[in-house]
Amino acid sequence: MVSETLVLFDRKNLKKITMYFLFNQRLLTIQALFLFHCCCFSQVNNGAFMIGDALPDAPELSARGNFKVGVRTVELIHKSQVDILKSTGGVDPLYDRPLKVEIWYPAIVPDGKKELVEYSATLGLWKDSARPLIPFTFSGRSLRDAAPDVSAGKFPLIIVSHGYPGSRVLLTYLTENLASKGYVVAAIDHTESTESDRAGFQSTLLNRSKDILFVLNQVAEMGRTGSKSFLAGLPDADNTALIGYSMGGYGVLNAAGAGYSPKLEAFFSQLTKGSNAIKTQIAGNETFKATYDSRIKAVVAFAPWGMQVGVWDSAGLKGLKVPVFFVAGSLDDISGYEAGTKAIYKAAVNANRYLLTYENARHNVAPNPPPPESLKPGVAFDEYYHYAEPSWNEYRINNINQHFITAFIGTCLKQKDYGKYLDVPEKSNEKKWIGFKPRTSTGLELIHALPE
Repeated sequence: MVSETLVLFDRKNLKKITMYFLFNQRLLTIQALFLFHCCCFSQVNNGAFMIGDALPDAPELSARGNFKVGVRTVELIHKSQVDILKSTGGVDPLYDRPLKVEIWYPAIVPDGKKELVEYSATLGLWKDSARPLIPFTFSGRSLRDAAPDVSAGKFPLIIVSHGYPGSRVLLTYLTENLASKGYVVAAIDHTESTESDRAGFQSTLLNRSKDILFVLNQVAEMGRTGSKSFLAGLPDADNTALIGYSMGGYGVLNAAGAGYSPKLEAFFSQLTKGSNAIKTQIAGNETFKATYDSRIKAVVAFAPWGMQVGVWDSAGLKGLKVPVFFVAGSLDDISGYEAGTKAIYKAAVNANRYLLTYENARHNVAPNPPPPESLKPGVAFDEYYHYAEPSWNEYRINNINQHFITAFIGTCLKQKDYGKYLDVPEKSNEKKWIGFKPRTSTGLELIHALPE
């Protein structure tokens, strides 16, 4: 009786069972193909999924714009800067500080050419035997040394500052995307702060905002009509936004007017055995007040570092008066959340500001996805978690960032009517957000505060 019942059950449900397995086999095939494409971005392959491409559930404004994208690398020298790594006893020697900058821009792509480029980066840490340097390459959608497209006039300028350590190609999903929408985007390799040259933390503390303002001035000069640079007539440096991640967030806030706290000044002096070189970036300092740059119209700060250790205070953050879009993970264990990014957001009372929160995310709410090299056996776990998030797909985060930063910077620098994408219910789980496909706006929070 039992065996006959099972036979009847199997026959009765054979069609359903067959369809179930066929569906799952098909699903597994799709998943495998997706993973294959995601892991192939290190090869220049016209058909492969690449960093920055839109997933099927990407929000509306994450799509690339109408401009083709060119990219070039320039090397700059910031002369006579404090060589803080050699400072001793309060005496600060000077050096000529080199900076490598990657610049993306609207470009002319000739017939027969494709927007394909190979970027070089490095895993590991310089002079760290536990994390030896591992060079790797990955593909992007821009054309190396393409001719600029000057047919549409000047384009707003965006300057990008990476984390510590990081590199100028840490956020290519975003830099390429913004260039395709009509911006000149300059991303900095901060000397002594990349994987391949990381040195004492005092260099990063001192130089971040200085590097950013220097690059702004240099790109403005390169963009001057009649200059001999490829950028001549292209960037509108009077209409600039800054984007920074982690220590880059620390830097862009200072460059935009938020002064560091006296507590940082004391810590810096202790760290450097007596140097007071950072005093000109402290809130209330007359020299710092004089560095305020009215060309900066907006800031995007991903997980900005420092609030949880006293780098910022309410007095310094009152100096931030341009619109700011903060992005953070609710479980950020590097920059902090409630006592970190969210506290900065609350204290920046003179700024029109937003805070986008990825629920259950930690610190990595900004970078490209983990490169395939980080998945190889024997590679330190930290190489993977330098990029990855435990609760989120990094490709998904990239698309969401593209969407919201397009809306925010487009509103601030181009006066685009993107208000409907920013004026959404605070909790994405409660009601669908405009610009998101059905069932996809989950796990997010967006809050907004006007200047007091």
